[in-house]
Parts: sequence; structure tokens; C-alpha cells
Amino acid sequence: MERKIVEKLLAWKQSARRMPLVIHGARQVGKTYSALTFGKTHYKNTVYFNMEGASEVAAIFERDLNPERIIRELAAKSGQTILKGDTLLILDEIQACERALTSLKYFCENAPEYHIIAAGSLLGVALNREKYSFPVGKVDMLLLHPLDFEEFLWATGHRELCGLIKQAYEEFTPLSLHETAMELYKTYLFVGGMPRAVSEYVETRDFDFVVAAQKMLNDAYIADMAKYASPQETTKIMAAWASVPAQLAKENHKFQYKVIKSGARAYEYETPLDWLKSAGMIHKCVRVTEGNMPLSAYADHNSFKVYMMDTGLLCSKFDIAANVILNGPVGFNGFKGALAENYIMQALVANGFTPYYWSSPGKAELDFVFQDKQGNIIPLEVKSADNVRAKSLKVYTSAYEPPYAIRVSARNFGYENGLKSLPLYAVFCLKRE
Repeated sequence: MERKIVEKLLAWKQSARRMPLVIHGARQVGKTYSALTFGKTHYKNTVYFNMEGASEVAAIFERDLNPERIIRELAAKSGQTILKGDTLLILDEIQACERALTSLKYFCENAPEYHIIAAGSLLGVALNREKYSFPVGKVDMLLLHPLDFEEFLWATGHRELCGLIKQAYEEFTPLSLHETAMELYKTYLFVGGMPRAVSEYVETRDFDFVVAAQKMLNDAYIADMAKYASPQETTKIMAAWASVPAQLAKENHKFQYKVIKSGARAYEYETPLDWLKSAGMIHKCVRVTEGNMPLSAYADHNSFKVYMMDTGLLCSKFDIAANVILNGPVGFNGFKGALAENYIMQALVANGFTPYYWSSPGKAELDFVFQDKQGNIIPLEVKSADNVRAKSLKVYTSAYEPPYAIRVSARNFGYENGLKSLPLYAVFCLKRE
């Protein structure tokens, strides 16, 4: 399964200022697979260790943090030679061994010739919990997300369609295969971008197998909550996680603690939400009061929306059947907008943006605002269908006069009077880098 992270891994390998690399992200998004595939493709040999439950390997790091000694003992343990520049050393689930994490600093300073990738699923959670000393400034960092829609198209054999979508985006001219792309977008909403679910879909084209994979993933996340949190914390984390679909089902998607439990207060659930965010399981979209630079200066952190990391897992938690997404019965239209918003939040975050949402003192509310690569603050409005009437975007553009605005909907490409009409399937074309 081809991933975009490969380009970044190649840039890391070839960099003269290369440091040990930490790949982080939610569990089961493909960190280990990406590192192993990269190693086997671009190195003479790859040496892999999983630090979870590996007491003998962990002991290698306990004696001291001398890189040359560590390398000799890891080579002896693996039965392979670890060569400078030609071997990729992978330390998986590195959050399970604090000393291994600390050793990266010494590899950076004293043995930069060794190519090391560390991966961690719950790295943020473990660091917060154990108060680990993270080697700040001594490691490169890459965040891996679930497959975005473009990667999904690659996996399902539609690479040529990606090229046509990009060309239509560059020219903002209608795409002739618009209906085909929209159908694939709907499929992606249901399958999502978790590699295991995508693999099941590619191999079987049977949505029942996809649902089974999604259920297993959700069970694994719940097991992680019990493993990396106290029993009391676990109860609250699970309650917050379970409430996310209900938060999105409301007409106003602003997060409300009372949806978790009647009478719930912010101070009770701020930490559980931070846990879910650190684990990569949710994205928070904070409100801004103004559409001016820098957006962070106008953030109201008491008002925010929460989206799930993957639309497939969202559909699974809601028990939404595939035919409901693909055929779109009228009764589903209300939640279809929330699903489209979740998809766009995923896409923006995966492409390097920090999205906010904007609301005025009146009733106007805009789904997303973000800073583009030229430094402009751009408003983005979401419409899950082709009905594109909206007052909030007009209120915003009148107040802040952005260089252009984006309306994402089921309509084809178009550009008129400073408004870019972007089809739902083409959001991956927006790039921050």
C-alpha cells in the first residue's frame, strides 16, 4: 500500500542534517509498515525491534547510553550486522522503553551515521503519563495519519483519476469524470483510511469485512485506554470517545460536556479529551473570533468542535450501513453534513493545516478558516450536497475581504467572483507545504 510518507522518508535519508527519526500517530495507521517497507526498499538490510514486552532488548539500553556499545549488542541480539548508512534500525513502540527514547539524543550527538527510525503509537500519552525526558531538538519528527483520499485512490487502482483531479484543480475547470469521483468519495467515507480497513476493501470489495476490521480497531483503541490510563481515567476517556458521534449529530457541532453525561463539567473531561488528542484519535477545531492573522491570537479555547480521526471509524461507531452512505436516503441528509465536515477536517490536518472555525456575535458560523501557504487567511464552507446557498460565508467575506474563499460541495470545479467551488473529492489538492 503506497503512502505519501515515503517521499519524506527519502528526504530524511538523504539529508546532511539527518537526526534519528520518530514517526508518531494513532495506532494502526501504518507506521511500522511504512518504516519496514522503506527499509527493505532503500537499505541493504533492516534490523527491527518491538520494544513492547522486550525485556532483554530494553536491558541493552539500561547499562549506559553509549551508541557504539548499544549497536554492538543490538546486532548480536538480531544476528545481523548494523552498518553505518546502509542499515535501517527500527525501534517500534518506543514509548515502552524510556531509555531507548533517551538514547536517540546520544545517537544524534555522537553517532549520527547510524540511520534510526523510532515509531510510537501512544507516544504523546506515554510522555504525559511517565513524564519522560523527550530528546527535544535531537530527533526529526513525522506524523502519520490514516490514508487520505488520494492514497485511497492509489490503493484502489485509480491513480490516473488522481492526475485528472489535480489537473482540474490547477485550472479550476470541470472534471469530466465528476460522478465517478463522487462515487469513490462516498466509498471512502464509509471505508475510511485505516490501512486494515482499506486492505479488506481492496481484497474483498465486501463491506461486511470492512466493518469487521473497523470494529476490531475500535476494540483495540478501547484496550489501549485501559492499558495506558488509570481505571478512573479510563472510564472518562471511554465516555468522551463514545460521545463524539453524538456531538457531531447535533445541529450545532460545538462540543458540549453535557452530551457525555448529564451534569458533566469541563474540568472533569478536559484531561480525557487531551488523552484522546494525544493518542491521535480525535482532532480539535477551536473557534476564532476574528479572521485576522495570526489566527491563534483570536482563538477561544473554551469553544471547540471534536472530529474523529477517520470517517470509517465514525461510520462504524454509528452503525451506519454502507448503502446509507452510497445511496444517501433523504432521512440521512442531516448527518451527511457532519460526515463531510469530519472528512474535510481529516484532509486539512493531513495536509499540514491547523484549521479553526469562525463565528460572529450574531448567528453566522463558518465551518473552517485556515492560513494558506502564502500566509492568507482563507474561509472554507462545507456543503455535503449541491445546495450551496449560505449566508455565513457572505458575512465573513464582507467583514474580512479574503483574497478568495472556498466552497466545498458535491458540485464540479468552478471559480467565479473570488469563490472557488471545490468538489468534495478534491480537498486533498489543498496543500500547506
